[in-house]
Amino acid sequence: MNKRPRALPLAFYARDTLLVAQEVLGKILVRELNDAVLKGRIVEAEAYRGTDDPASHSYRGMTNRNRVMFGRPGVAYVYFTYGNHYCLNLVTEGEGVPGAVLVRALQPLDGIEIMKRNRNTGELRNLTSGPGKLTKAFAITKQHNGLDLTVGRELFLVEPDAPPSFETAQSRRIGIREGSDKLWRFYVQGNPFVSKKAAP
Repeated sequence: MNKRPRALPLAFYARDTLLVAQEVLGKILVRELNDAVLKGRIVEAEAYRGTDDPASHSYRGMTNRNRVMFGRPGVAYVYFTYGNHYCLNLVTEGEGVPGAVLVRALQPLDGIEIMKRNRNTGELRNLTSGPGKLTKAFAITKQHNGLDLTVGRELFLVEPDAPPSFETAQSRRIGIREGSDKLWRFYVQGNPFVSKKAAP
């Protein structure tokens, strides 16, 4: 009988957003979809904080859209952007202190054929190499907004079976205007599934 993987606990998320954004690299995103299980290794992430980060949704205070960022850490913050795709974020910090980590890219591990069907593509390197690509591949939508990631059902993060060996790089965040000076994008150096656009 296969042992069910244990979801990362609340304590992992209830910390400084920049630290979580770095330490989430190498962790495994798990998506239970009908009778299938999709898995991908996180290889790129960006940190977004509150009042000191003009690029953050929470910079100007709480709204209906960003309310999840101000709530309990360890839940998913999912929003629709550019009228085109969803983005998956992991809520961090303590309750009442806004913070979230955007999952920007995954290395596909399990359920790859399902991911290809969801994305309508056969190109492996293009499958999950961006925030909108990975949410479509994993069938993550607005219905997952506010989902508790620590429960270990439907959508959650786990430790890898064996700690991967890699070097972490950092750069400016991608696709923003305000706060573009902050080096709050973290990624696995040399991984082919990191999003193609690179910020200097």
